[in-house]
Amino acid sequence: MQLSVNGRLVEVASPPDTPLLWVVRDELKLKGSKYGCGMGLCGACTMHLNGTPIRTCITPVSAAEGMEITTIEGLGSEEAPHPLQSAWLVHNVPQCGYCQSGQLMSAAALLAQHPQPSDSQIDDAMSGNLCRCGTYPNIRKAIHTAAAQTQQAPKADSASASVSAVQYWEQS
Repeated sequence: MQLSVNGRLVEVASPPDTPLLWVVRDELKLKGSKYGCGMGLCGACTMHLNGTPIRTCITPVSAAEGMEITTIEGLGSEEAPHPLQSAWLVHNVPQCGYCQSGQLMSAAALLAQHPQPSDSQIDDAMSGNLCRCGTYPNIRKAIHTAAAQTQQAPKADSASASVSAVQYWEQS
């Protein structure tokens, strides 16, 4: 089966009913997305399928055939980090870090749909992502900060934080 992951075409050999999370983590060696509950309830495994956040622990790989899969590794890079990655560090969102890739993917989908989201829109979009460290107020602040950054030119001080953010996600 051929998949498009982070803009690259890849061949996978997994059976069609294998959860997409396991194909991405085990076969493609992209370890940023995490396994949390196995029931699609916690959001740790969130990736985008054609721009829509999905729970990959319950999505069979066959459902992604012919669609674009974006993982946390495809959200930003050291050269061009996503504004959310910088804002996450500015607002000290990461604590244990386990839920962060899913949180970031849900937040990125929200900003793509609502560039200047209200608190209510943020709460709705993020409600399926659990954070055992309870950083929800910081997550909301970070989303507002990233939304504001996308409306203006990048700042010099956010660029250095952005590189640190990308390095943080690669280590998790």
